[in-house]
Amino acid sequence: MRRYLAARLAQSVIVVLLVTTISFFLIHLAPGDPFSFDGDFTMSSAVRQRLRAQYGYDRPMLEQFVLFLGNVARGRLGYSHSMHRYVGDVIADALPRTVLLMSVALVLSFAIGISLGALQAVKRGSWLDRALSGLLLLFYSIPDFWLALIALLAFAYWLPIFPAGGMIDQIMHDYMSLGGRIRDVAAHLVLPSITLALLAAAGIARYQRAALLDVLPQDFVRTARAKGLAEPAVVFKHALRNALLPVITLIGLLLPSLVGGAFFVEKVFSWPGMGYVAANAIASRDYDLVTGSVIVGGIMVTVGSLLADLLYAAADPRLRAR
Repeated sequence: MRRYLAARLAQSVIVVLLVTTISFFLIHLAPGDPFSFDGDFTMSSAVRQRLRAQYGYDRPMLEQFVLFLGNVARGRLGYSHSMHRYVGDVIADALPRTVLLMSVALVLSFAIGISLGALQAVKRGSWLDRALSGLLLLFYSIPDFWLALIALLAFAYWLPIFPAGGMIDQIMHDYMSLGGRIRDVAAHLVLPSITLALLAAAGIARYQRAALLDVLPQDFVRTARAKGLAEPAVVFKHALRNALLPVITLIGLLLPSLVGGAFFVEKVFSWPGMGYVAANAIASRDYDLVTGSVIVGGIMVTVGSLLADLLYAAADPRLRAR
């Protein structure tokens, strides 16, 4: 296990290094720089050239990359010209908000996906199974930004049940009690978290249905029925427990989609997390902030993949016995 973890950590470092390299060169090769907007200079050419020299943007790109890697190795992600703050400080503020959104979405997606998948397996071939399959396929095929726009239009404008965007009520939040502030954040969290959860739950339900259908015909399930156990006990206490093992590995596979989905969902709902910050940084050619956001996103994905492997090893009795 130690050798396996060491190998996985080494692979994670390589993946993050590759992501850093690709993102650095892509953003630097794009037209414009942090001191221009849509190709139109917002300052004189002399001032722009002086600023480029001050921050090292006039140097050869390979030299800039080596200097950037040296700064990253020392924990320095650079300076955000659009936010007028150090990138580390911007990410320190935005990352907990994204983690909160993704954590709620992950819990909701597994709760919804496992429940629907188990229901489909128990009702295999029925009209309910076919209806749920069609509905889940629809959610699985919908782009995340399109579903976010539909949710925003339906439940913030047509039926103004939830706030349209942001994380808090900018006017009243500071005057609320502790419970009121928690409810305020929770109300703003509903639409973006459910949007991400529905997209992920569609895939989880299909995996869970297939896994449970493989387990239900096995001998230990027939033995449980022969002992006189009720069908819900047979399904949920015996079959579902064993059918959960393949689904656990989806945690690592879902994190890349949740990180990518959060990029669009946070922008649509103005949720001030990593996706929202990265989208604004791309629009303003904020080199360091874009690269820093990509690095943190890559680290989150690799950590999630490693976590999925550890959870699978902990849940599989054959691996625990070794």
